[in-house]
Amino acid sequence: MPDVSTTRRRGPRRGGPHRRGPLPAALACLLVVAALALGVWVQFGERQAQDTAYTVGGGAPDRVDVLASVQRVDAAGRELTLRVLVTPRGALAEAGGVSPTEDLTLQTSPSTRGDLSFPAHSRIATRDLPVTLTGGSITDYPFDAYDAAIEFTAVQGGEKVPVHMTLTNADALFAATVDASEENGTALYDVSLGRSDSVLVFAVFMMVAMWALAVSVFLGAWFLVTGRKGLTWPALGWMAATLFALAAFRNTAPGTPPIGSLLDYLAFLWAETVVACCLVAVAVTGFRAERAEGAERAEGAKRAEAAGRTEGSAPETA
Repeated sequence: MPDVSTTRRRGPRRGGPHRRGPLPAALACLLVVAALALGVWVQFGERQAQDTAYTVGGGAPDRVDVLASVQRVDAAGRELTLRVLVTPRGALAEAGGVSPTEDLTLQTSPSTRGDLSFPAHSRIATRDLPVTLTGGSITDYPFDAYDAAIEFTAVQGGEKVPVHMTLTNADALFAATVDASEENGTALYDVSLGRSDSVLVFAVFMMVAMWALAVSVFLGAWFLVTGRKGLTWPALGWMAATLFALAAFRNTAPGTPPIGSLLDYLAFLWAETVVACCLVAVAVTGFRAERAEGAERAEGAKRAEAAGRTEGSAPETA
């Protein structure tokens, strides 16, 4: 008989190979913090760019202040909307700059539709001006870029008066690079517009995600076709849902680019093609596999029936 006193009970092993330390959790937290920091940094940079004001003109007491803001950039219509607030100062104004003492005309650049006229002794209200965009094409989305020329000259009582102008950008979908100058009392702005960093990041993410989904569907289709799995309805439903989800996902692109843009040719159209071809291939091969399996079952049933008849007729013959 074995010596009970020498038998040792083995307790649970500690520090086994499946024990995980705090390193993975710490690494995950570090990645989350880094992602948050990067997001805050990008958003802060865009906020600073939007808060940047480009000012030209002197500080003469008798002048016309022009505060202009880019409200919206319509890349498809090739124009931007410029909101303008005009305020005469000094001897050119009455009632604290609410109205001019004489007829005031604000002459604009040829790319701007029409000049701004303000009758004497009338209250001045904010005006929206459409400005034509030059260069670039929306089909280059999300890497499209445009230019705009903005000029303002003030004439009051038939005489040219000094202009002090400030230009800002309020369109979050576009980043503006501005070259401001003054020439003979005329405020000149050469504005270059491109997609903002957030739009570029999201558009690139969309392209990567579209290709990732297409590759995932391709791998699943390869497994089903080579393994002759038949009509696997959950997989077919997933592929069909991905086909239509890609179209809905593409329509969420900021700025609603038209079909045929660079985004489509780099990712969307190819992803749709891959998913559609995989769906058709899985359906066709699955149908063939199901038919072959059904034929094998029918043939097996016939053989079993024939064997049963043969066994049943053997005793009668004996």
